[in-house]
Parts: sequence; C-alpha cells; structure tokens
Amino acid sequence: MFEPTTTYTPAPTRYDGMTYNRCGNSGLKLPALSLGFWHNFGDITPYEHMKQLVFTAFDNGITHFDLANNYGPEPGAAERNCGRLLHEYFRGHRDELIISTKAGYEMWQGPYGDWGSRKYLLASLDQSLERLGLDYVDIFYHHRPDPETPLEETMGALAQAVSSGKALYVGLSNYDGPTMEKAAAILQEMHVPFIINQNKFNIFDRRTAENGLLDSAERLGKGVITFSPLQQGLLTNRYLNGVPDDSRIKADGRFLQENALTPERLAQIRALNDLAADRGQTLAEMSVAWLLHHPAVTTVLVGASKPQQILDNIGALKNTEFSDDELRRIDEIAAGK
Repeated sequence: MFEPTTTYTPAPTRYDGMTYNRCGNSGLKLPALSLGFWHNFGDITPYEHMKQLVFTAFDNGITHFDLANNYGPEPGAAERNCGRLLHEYFRGHRDELIISTKAGYEMWQGPYGDWGSRKYLLASLDQSLERLGLDYVDIFYHHRPDPETPLEETMGALAQAVSSGKALYVGLSNYDGPTMEKAAAILQEMHVPFIINQNKFNIFDRRTAENGLLDSAERLGKGVITFSPLQQGLLTNRYLNGVPDDSRIKADGRFLQENALTPERLAQIRALNDLAADRGQTLAEMSVAWLLHHPAVTTVLVGASKPQQILDNIGALKNTEFSDDELRRIDEIAAGK
C-alpha cells in the first residue's frame, strides 16, 4: 500500500514557539493552530507539495492533523495521502501527533454511506483507518447532525469507536448548542470521552456564537476547534486589489466564488485590513488572533496552499490580546456599520 519509509528529521526546536491549550476539561492539549486536510491534500495536489506543508507544520509545533472520510478530491484521497505521509515520514513520531477524522457526509452510494447511522459510522471508521494505515485515530467526529437517526444511535456508535480501541476521544462537528448539549448528556451517561466540537467561526461568520455552541461548550467544559478562520481567503489581503490568477477563486471555485467579493464586502475587508495594520499585524494574523482571543476556542484549524501561509498564521500567536475598542470596531465592521 505504501512505499518504503523515507528519512525525515523534524526540527529539534519544534515545540519552542507553539502554544498548547487544554481541550476543555480533558487531559488532552492541542496546539493553538491545527492543520486541516480539507484542501490541498487530494489527488489534484502534487505529493511533494503536501510533504512541504506537513513538514512546515510539524517543524513549528503543529501536532494536530485534521481529516474527514470525504476530503479529497476524490473522497478518501486526503486520508490515503495522509496515510502515505505518516508511513513514510512520521512512523517514529506517531505518539507526538493527534490524528482526527470524521464521518457524516456522503461517502459511498446507497442508503448506508451517509449521515449518522451506526452502520455508516463504524464502517466508515474502519475504512478511514485502512486508508490512514493506523490502528486508531485520536479523535473521531460525527461530522453533522442527522435529523432522521436517533441521537442515541449516533452517540452509541461513537461510544463503540472508543470501546473498540479505534478512537481515543470523540467529537461533534456542525452541531448547534442545544443539540450538542443533548448529545453530551448521552455520551456522559455512557462514559465516553467527548472532548471537542468543530464548527465554522470567523469574523464574518458568527453562527457558532449565535446558535449557542460556544456558550454551551464553555459551560460544559468541552473544547472548540474552529474552521475557515479566514473565510476561504476573504479575511486576508489577497483580494484587496482584485482576484489573483493563482487564488482559490480561480483555481478551485467549489467553496468560494468571485461573486462573494461584493463592493460592500471589499469595503469591510479594507477596513479590517487597516485595523490590523494599526495593530502591527496582517489581516490574516488578526483574524486568527481574534478567534484565539475567545475563551471557548481551543485551537484554530488552518488550511494552506503554501508553506509560507502556515508560517504567516503562526505569526498570529505573537499578539492575541485586543482592547475593548478594537473588539467593538471589529464587530461594527463585520456588521456593516
């Protein structure tokens, strides 16, 4: 399945500059930044490029690699490529890594390859482990709520993932506050180590705060990992002067289209960019720092198409403090005021 192991020597200083935050009330600590495999780890990305991304991340203390069964393209490709990377370069560092994956979106044809049934989740986990070349993952998530499957069944599948030794911890993704609280009660009764929620959250997208997830997680002692911190690149200086030819909008329009750059949105981006400059940060750095400033947020999930983008995101850790006036101004800009 994999090629012979290849030598990789991580930077001996890799833990010196990274912050590690406790994940809720659990014993697990996660790096303030985690590397997401949602983009740039499918079969359309050169393998050599993937190598440089993961080497840069690990060399700088990013120990958490986040995947899902359907990440690609094609579905399964990101796990398969990650498995190859782990086998070839990280076999001696497995215990330094947190590997997470998920199931909940469509993965294969027929009635058993989607949503949240026991049949789907446990079959998917077995497939994920095979692609990753691992005996277990550190965190296994249900990727999205299933409106038709009883919550008890879905949570029972997560419980079996842990009891079988195929996952150490479990998480929930894209759940709102009230649904997460119901799930947490079920998992607590079954003594399942549910420790983390993964939801979209950034300066422009506040739904995770508005639906009660952040408040519930903080009150129940659960961690939060946020994805899309830069709103697919809008919360950077990348589009201030038009759409570059090598941008995600041009290269991969699945998740961000050019019509997202309205005059109103561009004005907001420019105002936020000015505020970031006043703080001595780039807009991307300020956007990540804004998330880490929130007491409920454990780690921010970052994607990258270039190694330098990972280093740029790490720069946000230098200043995660905000004045009340800065926070108020960010809220006003995001609200279009």
